Amino acid sequence: MRQLLSRIRRLLEGSGAAPDSRLERFQDSTMIQFSDLGRLTQALTHRSYLGENGRSASLSNERMEFLGDSVLELVVNDFLYGRYPDNREGDLTKKRSLLVSRSILADKAKAMRLGDFLYLSSAEDDSGGRTRESILADAYEAVVGAIYLDQGMDVARRFVMDTLLRDADRILSDSENRNFKSILQEHIQSSSRHHPRYRVMSETGPDHEKTFVVEVCFGGEVLGSGEGRSKKEAEQNAARDALARMEGHGGVARLDEDGERET
Repeated sequence: MRQLLSRIRRLLEGSGAAPDSRLERFQDSTMIQFSDLGRLTQALTHRSYLGENGRSASLSNERMEFLGDSVLELVVNDFLYGRYPDNREGDLTKKRSLLVSRSILADKAKAMRLGDFLYLSSAEDDSGGRTRESILADAYEAVVGAIYLDQGMDVARRFVMDTLLRDADRILSDSENRNFKSILQEHIQSSSRHHPRYRVMSETGPDHEKTFVVEVCFGGEVLGSGEGRSKKEAEQNAARDALARMEGHGGVARLDEDGERET
């Protein structure tokens, strides 16, 4: 592992990207000093950068992300278990899913200006990669993994607490962050064993900046619609719209065992 990380660092140093300044600025901003800067370098390296420079994609931050995802989940689970002693497993799972969701992690990455430190290809950079939700969320997890490898669990836990969990109460209480798809499904399944269905009605824009329009249907009726920069976001907005409409119209119709509307 040490040889691999040293190789990554040498490759980046030879690319003219001036990595030392970038790495030093990251360490200053987080007040975490790495014993092996190769670990931090890997965590900040998107696969597009390596492809542009003819390097193996295996040197990207994807392995660090894999590790960081597990570390992050453990830290968040431990936090929630102690913070909400009266919550059942299902409630804790919902809270965890929200806290480690792509949109929340991306928001936290933006708050710490993580995008400024990433190694991206010119094309990815020019197309807005430094602010792209998926890249930022993945990089956040990769940084958690790198900190764990280099500094241990206590420092990794402190980083997650400082950058994510200190805001947990606000995130969990903010209606903007609620999982509307789960709420809609629970509402429907309280009177039926059937599920709402989501369908993409339109998809416009270039690959890096698409807009999706989605409808959510149940029992042959359109319950709501929504749009977003991803299918997931559009589905959440469609579910939110459905819940708002149902609130004003007395709920959702019951279906029989075959999924047909009851008369």
